[in-house]
Amino acid sequence: MGKKVAFVLSGCGVKDGSEIHEAVAALIALDRAGYEVIFTAPDIQQTATVDHSTEEAEKEPRNALKEAARIARGSIRPLSDLKPEDYDAVLFPGGFGAALTLCSFASDGPDCSVNPEVENLINDALQSGKPIAAMCIAPVILARTIPGAKLTIGSHPETADAVNSMGAVHVNCAVNDSVVDVERKLVTTPAYMLASGPAEVFEGALSMVEKLGGLF
Repeated sequence: MGKKVAFVLSGCGVKDGSEIHEAVAALIALDRAGYEVIFTAPDIQQTATVDHSTEEAEKEPRNALKEAARIARGSIRPLSDLKPEDYDAVLFPGGFGAALTLCSFASDGPDCSVNPEVENLINDALQSGKPIAAMCIAPVILARTIPGAKLTIGSHPETADAVNSMGAVHVNCAVNDSVVDVERKLVTTPAYMLASGPAEVFEGALSMVEKLGGLF
């Protein structure tokens, strides 16, 4: 197999975990390009649990790692166990879990904090020159942790303003495209921040993965 990508999940389902269409689109794009995927997630309780059929909050707590294992077909590692030598790049699909569990952007906006294990992963990747990709709302994690990061969440004005207020540089981007920060080795794509369906998400994922390859 080719280079290894740490694929960071936050649960299973758009309302409280990883967005499944985005995760699958990225997985197919990576597989086509010859990457090996290392599924990982923090072994912690999700910040929220939502009934996706009613969009109502549920009282039953769920574990982000165990829920993410559904997408990973069971083969997943706790983020705390991942070492820098285990991967060559990092990828974050979107979904509310990225803004609820991986960071607190959903509740705290620009004042959000990032899960320490996620922050350590990003810092380790930066220090070793490994590329990082992110989709949909997940780029806010990079905005919070990487000063001056050039990235996109599409073109949503309020979210773009929040990204800029965290010290990052937001760039408007079409749904089928992606934005590259060559200096910091970042690539981001809007996905369902703009997409009207999975085909558009996949087009953006293909662009993201293609540009990811140019950052090694």
